[in-house]
Amino acid sequence: MAQGGRGVPAAYPGGMARSPLTLAALATAAVPGLDVTHASRLSSSRGRDVDAAVLTSRDGRHLVIRVPRTEPGEAEQSADLVALRALSDGVRSRLPFAVPRLVGQTPVGGTRAIVHEFVDGDPVALEAITPGLASSIGRAIAAVHALPTSVVSDAGLPHLRAIDVMRESLATLDRASETGLVPAGLLRRWELASEDQSLWQFTPTVINGGLSAGSFLSIGETVTGVLGWSRLQIADPARDLFWLLGSADAAVPESAFEAYHEARGIHDRELARRAVFAAELEVARWLLHGTTSQSTEITDDAVEMLHALLDRVHRDMTNPLTMEQDRPASLTDAHDLAELGAPDSVRLMPASAALASASPVSASPVSPVWAGSAASVGSGGSPASPGSSGSAATPPTPPTPRD
Repeated sequence: MAQGGRGVPAAYPGGMARSPLTLAALATAAVPGLDVTHASRLSSSRGRDVDAAVLTSRDGRHLVIRVPRTEPGEAEQSADLVALRALSDGVRSRLPFAVPRLVGQTPVGGTRAIVHEFVDGDPVALEAITPGLASSIGRAIAAVHALPTSVVSDAGLPHLRAIDVMRESLATLDRASETGLVPAGLLRRWELASEDQSLWQFTPTVINGGLSAGSFLSIGETVTGVLGWSRLQIADPARDLFWLLGSADAAVPESAFEAYHEARGIHDRELARRAVFAAELEVARWLLHGTTSQSTEITDDAVEMLHALLDRVHRDMTNPLTMEQDRPASLTDAHDLAELGAPDSVRLMPASAALASASPVSASPVSPVWAGSAASVGSGGSPASPGSSGSAATPPTPPTPRD
């Protein structure tokens, strides 16, 4: 769940979280006839957005109850419910993994508790993804992208055309430029990418829109479930893939993208470059979140990330975002770019320094999530879990991989 803002409205608890027993009582109100025999706090529940517990009923069912604690948390839960309702039984039958199924809800103060079926599997951590699991993740994402677009459009969810994705990227670039904090070398790189028409020639697909390692559940090297559907939409498929390059193991994104392309049976030539571009713009969005929320800590963190990213692309000019090498045209230009780079003492992006050493991946990757940044940001300008997508504020992303 996305993390909430500073203020906690009166409708939400501002102190201690609800206990599993309290949540169990709410669940019995949400699901008629439910007899709970055991309740425990959901360990994967993050931050103070939501109170959650895993319940076991007398008839052997395992359920999860969630109650938002903040307005952003409630907004995300509401969007998630709309998406889950759009995923009918017929749609779910097309997916090689489970999706939470709603079984009941009940009002709680100014919000509501929802109860859904428990999805079996262990939470996935980016650093623990093996090439085998990465292949399963690639196939899982491909299955989502292969869903009929009517699944999204019939539910009234966002439908972005390629030109809309480009304009959204340009808007982020313009806003970031206006802060005066983005190095000129990066602005130049992103402007060249945004002007490259070949980059935006893709067919939008159904996407989850907010995937990260934490979105997946697995048993062994097989994806068993995908959580978090609040950003379900039709948009750029690269949005669901870019986070994979956060892995320190270059074989992980390589395996995921290879499995993805094989499962889709469609080769998107520019998928890798769009993913890289999206990943780099995540840092800009982190900066915008910092300036918008007037957080000096986040802004400083983002600026450091931007300079580390500039240093990365300056040292690795084999990874252009445009079809033409965007390296400086002259020795003077090269010197100017070097002057804009960060000193060697500047750290690489937290937890994504791994990305700096990522090796080329066939037709794919992009960059990922930060386990180690000061925080992560989510859509709508509120902090969020890494990997979530959004407009003015989404989690930062690491240095670009080599294509």
